[in-house]
Amino acid sequence: MTVTLADVAKRVGVSASTVSRALSSPDKVNPQTRQEIMAAVEAMGYVPNQAAKSLNSGRRDALGIVVPDIANPFFPPIIKAVQARAARLGHSVLISDSDEQTRDELGLVRELVKRSDGVIVVSPRSDPGALADLAAREVIVFINREIEGAVNVLIDDGVGVGQAVEHLHALGHRKVCYLAGPARSWSNKVRRAAAREAAERVGVELVEYGPFNPQMQAGVRAADLVVASGATGVIAYDDLIASGLMLRLAQRGVSVPGDISVIGVDNSALSGTSYPTLTSVSVPCYDAGVTAVNIMNEHLLGKRVEPQTIQLETELVVRGSTGDCPR
Repeated sequence: MTVTLADVAKRVGVSASTVSRALSSPDKVNPQTRQEIMAAVEAMGYVPNQAAKSLNSGRRDALGIVVPDIANPFFPPIIKAVQARAARLGHSVLISDSDEQTRDELGLVRELVKRSDGVIVVSPRSDPGALADLAAREVIVFINREIEGAVNVLIDDGVGVGQAVEHLHALGHRKVCYLAGPARSWSNKVRRAAAREAAERVGVELVEYGPFNPQMQAGVRAADLVVASGATGVIAYDDLIASGLMLRLAQRGVSVPGDISVIGVDNSALSGTSYPTLTSVSVPCYDAGVTAVNIMNEHLLGKRVEPQTIQLETELVVRGSTGDCPR
């Protein structure tokens, strides 16, 4: 038998309107009463009528998230975090993938705006002016892209990439390649700038190739360039490129880390399953997703959310793909 609002109210000993208010505007209900109501809702398996709820409140209780490539291992932890945190706060999540097509990205965001209470846009490639205009009119939080006048949750790749350069320098490497990511990627700009700054600071020659799409095949293509350069260390834009690079180096009989040391970025599942295991910059993707949902929820509760930028730190995780310089 379907559990109704009245059933929950009867069990707790309150009115049906109080139960409704606890679900739609929890800040307006006594904390103890709200806790009892939510316990009853869970115990009885009550499912709110979302259509009626939307009509009454004007809210859809859904959040949107747009990512450039759902198959890239950088993004699933963010999506998982958004879904888990949103569910705890009573929101469903709509997911859209732009497939690295910049021309489609803004359209996907606008479509999700119509179907949700707010949209989280991850690593957008679109023009910053267009993104800023959209954020000024809609409830939007950006992850991994700094947009002026908006709410941004940034992953500070610079710290971890700087540590990567220092790590290679400490192992004796004096010529290092940076394999760049997408040309319009904000993360690539940050990572490349950090690699340049650290290389200049410690006295490492930095050779740059790219831009490359974040795919294993890009690393395969880059391998011959790396070998021809004479570099003994490589920092790749991400773990996918680094993994493809190691695959091609193995095919050529080039030892990792015996001949060339390789470092990725993202510390994805690939880093622990590749051979050798991949030294990588650990990126707090899950924390970024939770932070973005928390900020959006504050807005949905009617609290004033000012434009702000939150920085999350990264760090290098050393594994088997880096070693002493061979010469």
